[in-house]
Amino acid sequence: MASQHGGQLITSRSNPHLARLRALRRRADRDATGLCIAEGIRVVTEAAESGAELVEVVYSPALLRSESALALIDRLSWGGVPCLTVSAEAFASISVREGPQGIAAVVRQRWLPITDTPADAGLCWVVLEGVHDAGNLGSILRTCDAVGAAGVILVGDTTDPYDPISVRASTGAVWSQRLARTDIAGLAAWKRQRGVWLTGTSGAATTDFRSASYGRPLAVASGSEQAGLSSGLLALCDETVRIPMVGRCDSLNLAVATSVVLYEVMGRAG
Repeated sequence: MASQHGGQLITSRSNPHLARLRALRRRADRDATGLCIAEGIRVVTEAAESGAELVEVVYSPALLRSESALALIDRLSWGGVPCLTVSAEAFASISVREGPQGIAAVVRQRWLPITDTPADAGLCWVVLEGVHDAGNLGSILRTCDAVGAAGVILVGDTTDPYDPISVRASTGAVWSQRLARTDIAGLAAWKRQRGVWLTGTSGAATTDFRSASYGRPLAVASGSEQAGLSSGLLALCDETVRIPMVGRCDSLNLAVATSVVLYEVMGRAG
């Protein structure tokens, strides 16, 4: 059976091409190929409109009903992006969503070398150390986009922003935000060379986040909910801040805590 874009409709879940797409759920395969998979109308549309490199699009005519998404597929196809048509059952085999919308794209990852990371781009940078929850990372990327942050610098062993869970939680903000990764030594060199003011979050800090200096150019650093920032990264901070809490809980979700501080920074910027 021919598809509307000239290829054959793939119906077998065991098709080797679909197997390669399913492999992108694994970090090892994403790291090896430099690719990731984006699924859903909004996320794929954001990837295309942000200028990300779409390697190919996979869609199911039986599932995809959005006129705007179908028009996007036509534009991408005319632009030379391979568009693969699959049955609803075949698409379900690559989907990580409940109730798949019938469109996904293979997208090339974008990483900025820390040495090329501009200090004064956007509202500020967000530095994340030891974050291991992909949903949290995606939510932070979404907030970064909302406040106009420059992007996220990942320090040390962290989860992958191109994990399908993170991509989905970001609602496509992963494509608009700059991403860099480094270690503490690399962060220290970047901070020194670029004159960056580093504000760290810590439950042990004595300064309320509403009273902090937030010098410029600014980076805001947060660590995992379990461990917080390491001693090495805390030593780099020009100031540390805490978010006061009066209830029984002794900490906030990392994405929530980061959002609270970023909106304070945004408010200061006017």
